[in-house]
Amino acid sequence: MTASIAARIADELAIDQKQAAAAISLLDEGATVPFISRYRKELTGGLDDTQMRLLEERLRYLRELWERRDSILGSIGDQGKLTPELEASIRAADTKSRLEDLYLPYKPKRRTKALIAREAGLEPLADALLANPELVPEVEAEAFLNADEGFDSSKAVLDGAKQILMERFAEDANLLDRLRQFLGAEGLLAARVISGKEKEGAKFSDYFEHTEALRSVPSHRALAMFRGRNEGILTLDIRLTPEESSSDAHPCQSMIAAYWKIDDRGRPADKWLAEVVRWTWSVKLASHIQSDLLMQLRENAEAEAIKVFASNLKDLLLAAPAGPKVTMGLDPGLRTGVKVAVVDATGKLVDQGTIYPTPPQNKTREAAATLMTMIRRHSVELISIGNGTGSRETDRFVADVLSEHPDLSVQRVVVNEAGASIYSASELAAREFPDVDVTIRGAVSIARRLQDPLAELVKIDPQSIGVGQYQHDVSQLQLGRQLNAVVEDCVNAVGVDINTASGPLLTRVSGLSQRIAENIVALRDSQGPFSTRKALMNVSGMGAKTYQQSAGFLRVMDGENPLDASAVHPESYGLVEEIAKENGRELRSLIGDGPFLRAVNAEKYVTDVVGLPTIKDILGELEKPGRDPRPEFKTAKLQAGVEKITDLKPDMVLEGTVTNVTSFGAFVDVGVHQDGLVHISAMAEKFVKDPRDVAKAGDIVTVKVMSIDVERKRVGLSMRLSDSAEDSQQDPGQRRSRPEAKRSHDKKATDTSGRQGRENTNGRGRSSPGAGKPAGAFANAFAKALKNDQGS
Repeated sequence: MTASIAARIADELAIDQKQAAAAISLLDEGATVPFISRYRKELTGGLDDTQMRLLEERLRYLRELWERRDSILGSIGDQGKLTPELEASIRAADTKSRLEDLYLPYKPKRRTKALIAREAGLEPLADALLANPELVPEVEAEAFLNADEGFDSSKAVLDGAKQILMERFAEDANLLDRLRQFLGAEGLLAARVISGKEKEGAKFSDYFEHTEALRSVPSHRALAMFRGRNEGILTLDIRLTPEESSSDAHPCQSMIAAYWKIDDRGRPADKWLAEVVRWTWSVKLASHIQSDLLMQLRENAEAEAIKVFASNLKDLLLAAPAGPKVTMGLDPGLRTGVKVAVVDATGKLVDQGTIYPTPPQNKTREAAATLMTMIRRHSVELISIGNGTGSRETDRFVADVLSEHPDLSVQRVVVNEAGASIYSASELAAREFPDVDVTIRGAVSIARRLQDPLAELVKIDPQSIGVGQYQHDVSQLQLGRQLNAVVEDCVNAVGVDINTASGPLLTRVSGLSQRIAENIVALRDSQGPFSTRKALMNVSGMGAKTYQQSAGFLRVMDGENPLDASAVHPESYGLVEEIAKENGRELRSLIGDGPFLRAVNAEKYVTDVVGLPTIKDILGELEKPGRDPRPEFKTAKLQAGVEKITDLKPDMVLEGTVTNVTSFGAFVDVGVHQDGLVHISAMAEKFVKDPRDVAKAGDIVTVKVMSIDVERKRVGLSMRLSDSAEDSQQDPGQRRSRPEAKRSHDKKATDTSGRQGRENTNGRGRSSPGAGKPAGAFANAFAKALKNDQGS
């Protein structure tokens, strides 16, 4: 089985079968994806973590498929109906759907009308009429009358024979496959409003009379329509024409007739057989095929949405850290005040309080005094301001205070506070700060996520960080699995300082369980910092296998062995010592000596155990030990005086931070509490296929305001700075090539739900708007594209 799966995966991922087999073997031995992709490149041929995750996912699916196949073969075999041909078809089935189609005729089921008719001996009649339409159905039925079984008339007998053929037709796997393929390629997805639900479902108004090709429905629109159906607002059907009626003869009926060689030539049984075909489609197959296709559409849409969420989460986790600096966290609030927390360079809470610098209290003078006292007492270097309600007012207040003290070199930054409230109310926060108010815990989180976003965000369920589209409409199992994989990959890509890391951060390290992570923290607290990686073996539960999987990702800074601060795995320390000895160098002197390390002949040290990829990785790591893959820290400069949506003007050029990237564009925080949408058609001067090719969550971008809809709290932005509201009076095609203009016009976006629904969340209490109602041809097309896809 493993060999077959390896071959299948190798073909799907376009890799060598040996690579797939080696990776599967390592996974089965308990190795983690980060460990395999980082330290077993020789065995896997250099498969990276992305390829390994895909391989792991396909391995899980195919093994489930294999298990289901064995179960089905056993079931059919027990029935004594497993023929060589059927077994060959089942073993060749490459999807779960195909497997279930083949099993359908043999699947144990309740007593159907067809089964009752078979038990009454009517199957020979059904076979005869299908094989020879020259027979007269009513005449042939007389020989099968069986009053004891309820078939006391020729009509009842023919109905029973009809049920037998209907079931046979509807359970033919090859026919089902053909019908699915036909409707999948030619079908239209039609959404219609349920009568009387127009007012209640106004947010789905763009789908009240909506029809589009099933094969090209983008994920965000599909999920919007499915949500509308789930909320009892919309009906969804698959049709071949927009105005298709249930009374129309469906092309699939002709396909069923052709498959079973049924042709109405006026023969005695032709009319009866045609009725069997019609009933097969309308009673047995229409709803079944439609359900299958809608389920497939939903699964594909969910997979795309999960992919978007995972990509945004990765960008957020790998955002640039400000570093170990004394930081003040401000959790803005108006009526309840601004919560203040000061943490030292290691993230430890050293001061706290509440100030009321904004309406309705307006205690500006007292707030300023409190702020300055804390700043000077703790030598605060950074002020981290959450981007929730009241953030711009708080930011303006802090700026005014700092402007009166030019001797201070304190930088203020507005950060994404999504998930801070989740953390503050969590059991973890309660254990860490048992005597601290929940609101202050949120301010601590806001401060820490500026110091090190990754270390702080791992404490929060990734599904609560809210950088996805329709995240509550997708499989939570699949979402959780992929998001956890992203967190694990990010943590291990950066590495963890074992002497400062929290338990939740250590739990994400390759090979470490929550119990072992807690044991590490407990031993560190009781005996002091670890001086070597080897000392990890003293941790309760840390066996040789766990140490192998985790050691390379754990850092001991300023320890006894300089290699402990690098990504060089302990199993390779001997190789580094050999290089140093052969060149007459002290091991410590190799660290950072780029010219020497680049001159080392890596091939000279290749062995049966250590290959060239590993040696090159080691030399690169020695040149820049413990290098952080995250970018340099920088922040957007929000424009003074632009604090709410009414402050925005068309053509205004602003700097902002990308908070979320979807399949239809990017949302950007320009400091007005409603993120503006840069539609995919406005992200670059050239055609953009994937918004992530242009922007990622956390990027600092310059945008131009294209539209403002104050009533609906929507802002339309453009990264094409040559665009303007005035210029947009001309046809977009005059400023772009016509194919690109058409694509931009045809592309549609959706406004995913705001933060109240916890969907496209970028901060507490702030919605994620689309675009508004600008003037001009370009702007109107832009607004229409957005309007056509309002999902929620």
